[in-house]
Amino acid sequence: MIRIIALLIMLIPGFLAAYGIKLMRDMVFGILQSPFPYLWLQFLAGLLFFVVGLGFIAGFILHRDRKKNKVQPRFQRKNGKG
Repeated sequence: MIRIIALLIMLIPGFLAAYGIKLMRDMVFGILQSPFPYLWLQFLAGLLFFVVGLGFIAGFILHRDRKKNKVQPRFQRKNGKG
């Protein structure tokens, strides 16, 4: 049950990043989505969604690999925390 919950938690940022890519693509083709009054605002929101979603997933993978000691020495923590 815990793995299913973890999978659902990881799907939310993935969908957020995918929606951000869609918003940026629509801006390139001039398609304005309803909650945004301007194309440039739509692009900035899409970029923000993409960066936040991708950053969350990347941070999760880095945290998991640090716990399993599968990262290069430059990505390991310098102090004893973690």
